[in-house]
Amino acid sequence: MAKAGERILVTGATGIIGRHAVANLVAQGAEVHAVARDSLDQVSLQGAHIHRLDLLDRPATQALLAEIRPDILLHLAWITGHGRFWNAPENLDWLASSIYLIRGFVDAGGRRVVVAGTCAEYDPAAGHQSPLPETAPCHPQTLYGWAKHALHRVLAAYAEQVGLSYGWGRLFLLYGEDEPAERLAPSVVKAVLAGQPAKCSHGLQIRDFLDTRDAGAAFAALALSDVEGPVNICSGQPISVADFATRLAVAVGRPDLLQLGALPDRPNDPPYLVGDPGRLNADVGFRPAVALEAGLNDTIARLRQQPGGRE
Repeated sequence: MAKAGERILVTGATGIIGRHAVANLVAQGAEVHAVARDSLDQVSLQGAHIHRLDLLDRPATQALLAEIRPDILLHLAWITGHGRFWNAPENLDWLASSIYLIRGFVDAGGRRVVVAGTCAEYDPAAGHQSPLPETAPCHPQTLYGWAKHALHRVLAAYAEQVGLSYGWGRLFLLYGEDEPAERLAPSVVKAVLAGQPAKCSHGLQIRDFLDTRDAGAAFAALALSDVEGPVNICSGQPISVADFATRLAVAVGRPDLLQLGALPDRPNDPPYLVGDPGRLNADVGFRPAVALEAGLNDTIARLRQQPGGRE
């Protein structure tokens, strides 16, 4: 567990997970240093020390680590451009910069690092039909998945070599505040609010969705814990993409505008991708607080308030 007076550095602090992780860490009395490249004037990070930094700038990163000398590093930053991040060459830049960040953190006296991994590390060809434990085989199908998995392998070996405590949060699917408009929940809600068809794939894929507020809280809990190795950041509740989208359209009052099967499936999209939250629940001591129905209703309420939203 974190000790009184310990400093926690959070990268990607203005992201859809990072802002909630920062809020939870501040609420628990940690000295939080929030790092982001942009959006610092658009996202409230109340109670945290704010640092504008491009993590791809190595000299600036080294200088900040030397200045703060954090005890715990929660590394959430990565390339996030919707859709293109799967195979973007920038994944290699983030892999290299993340290794440099972690090494610099250790050189500055850091004792524990927690990094955001991804469910895309798991092997989609394994034919899973039940929630995946952290011991499930990993064989990514995208450059993003391979870059994250490579970072995990390097971190695990380095941590053992230098006596570093580490946690690896394998994140499943998200929905919530300030999602990119192209993602599933906002794309469906915005379309039906505007009286337009909401086009989706057939939606037979079974997925594991987690509200971004719970994701941030889970990463904060993992960072403050002593739990080692990979931990699924997930709800553990299977739901089809079609059911998820239908619930949104029904809640808005226009299920007739939902068009399942209007878009092609993504190539190599696994039919079943659900996490086993056993370690998260039992070892970290965290359980999601936001029920799916409440989270979807909150999503709809926020989107109604945006320009173009309709009652």
